[in-house]
Amino acid sequence: MKDRPLTIQSDRTMLLDVHSPDAAECRSDIIAFADLVKSPEHVHTYALSQLSLWNAVSSGISGEEIIRRLEKWSKYGIDERVLFFIDDQCSRYGDFIMTDYDEDRILLTVRRPVFALQLKAEKSLEKYLEPTDDGAFLIDRLNRGTVKALMIKLGFPVDDRIPLSGGKDLTIRLRPTFSPRPYQVDALDAFLGDGKPGSGFGTVVLPCGAGKTILGIMAAAKLGKRTLILCPNVTAVHQWIRELLSRTYLTEEDVGEYSGERKEIKPVTVCTYQIVTWRPDKEGPYPRFSLFKEGGWGFIIYDEVHMLPAPVFRVTAELQAIHRLGLTATLIREDGREDEVFSLVGPKRYDTPWSELASSGYIATAYCHEIRLQFSDEDEIRYALAAKGGKYRIAAENPRKIEAAKRIIEKHKDDSILIIGQYLTQLELFRKEFGYPIITGSTPNKKREELYDAFRKKDIHVLIVSKVANSAIDLPDASVAIQISGTFGSRQEEAQRLGRILRPKDHDSHFYTLITEYTEEETFAQNRQKFLSEQGYSYSIEKGYV
Repeated sequence: MKDRPLTIQSDRTMLLDVHSPDAAECRSDIIAFADLVKSPEHVHTYALSQLSLWNAVSSGISGEEIIRRLEKWSKYGIDERVLFFIDDQCSRYGDFIMTDYDEDRILLTVRRPVFALQLKAEKSLEKYLEPTDDGAFLIDRLNRGTVKALMIKLGFPVDDRIPLSGGKDLTIRLRPTFSPRPYQVDALDAFLGDGKPGSGFGTVVLPCGAGKTILGIMAAAKLGKRTLILCPNVTAVHQWIRELLSRTYLTEEDVGEYSGERKEIKPVTVCTYQIVTWRPDKEGPYPRFSLFKEGGWGFIIYDEVHMLPAPVFRVTAELQAIHRLGLTATLIREDGREDEVFSLVGPKRYDTPWSELASSGYIATAYCHEIRLQFSDEDEIRYALAAKGGKYRIAAENPRKIEAAKRIIEKHKDDSILIIGQYLTQLELFRKEFGYPIITGSTPNKKREELYDAFRKKDIHVLIVSKVANSAIDLPDASVAIQISGTFGSRQEEAQRLGRILRPKDHDSHFYTLITEYTEEETFAQNRQKFLSEQGYSYSIEKGYV
């Protein structure tokens, strides 16, 4: 018993001893129903939550099976409160079942009469539910996703048993040079499941650089349906198109770009969130939402699903009959809408520790450094006298960060370096000081592509970028990032920025964050620092210049 690798605590967290010879097998058993919270070097922390347990049951893992696996690996006895929580939450999944009724409506059956009464009394659901004589409810088919999203906020997960259908067939053949990694195969299997209702939709969490785009292409080839891919920016659109043409036998006639520059609808269409959520005025309809309904799609991929805009949540609520795959490096949403990703795109199907992929060589080994700098006497007084709302920015734009960045660049003069910041005035100051090219939100897409391409070819050694480069940018040779300012304590942003330097390479990567000590910036940095440490990254704190 003492050799078992898992310690289950009464607060429903679980500690996995990664040095145990059985750690890998144990992780494989519990990842389907537990959320990975921390993965530092010795002990990984998992947690049981409502969503994690509903994820498991929706994938066909029963509460009894979850308890069996925990008993198999637990070093000590399991607290009765933990067992009750598992049984209670798993039993809730199945209390509400959606099935087909007729062409226009679906049927929501309720297993417990008391829950039917609760639904009838719930004002947010009143206009969507039509009670039947036998205690069930009829719902307009277009409101299927909306009802699921509202019910999960009430703690009522819906077991949606309506088979996925629709979409025109499309043959997508992978080139023979294509060789997926083992974890990509596992993630695809977890997403597709057994093909029965309850599979073929969901979210996969993999770190930046681990090949989420490749996974999406594998899924599209396996499903064989007309495919719509949504991305956070035009650069990502172009990356997807390049990968589709190089990894499959699809031609330029098969793959379309739907962006501000081009409006092509082809069997595989790649577009941005921004273009589909455009509307002429703030209160008007979204005219380009017709793209979702008129393309004959059988598969939709949401790249960087953690960035899914609220309007796309709404239209996704109407697309519940289509295969859906969300891809992200982190399901953390600073707005707390993870439950809507669960109910509308689909539950988490696969996750793996970043540190595990790094140790296997699939992503780069990265070292994180926090450099704490002092103010000049003049800036220290300016900070002290500033209103509370302005203190953070004064600290973030500390001019001494220029000298610190200069020394880091000199230290890594043979590496490809990104300087990443939040404030345009600060970035422009760095551009004037160093003379390096800059990419911001106002940089035309053509110019962005030229600069990214020059950076990939190593014609440019250092590139200054704003938050437009936080995600979905493929710069495989970038090995050093210097973060000069950020969005307060955003863990999501930290994950995305670190991801810019995680493509596998033959040397280590370094992520530097420049912080003004004894200021609000230092306080917010602790949240970001904690997140990186919990992912298993080495994190050093140094005072003064490098």
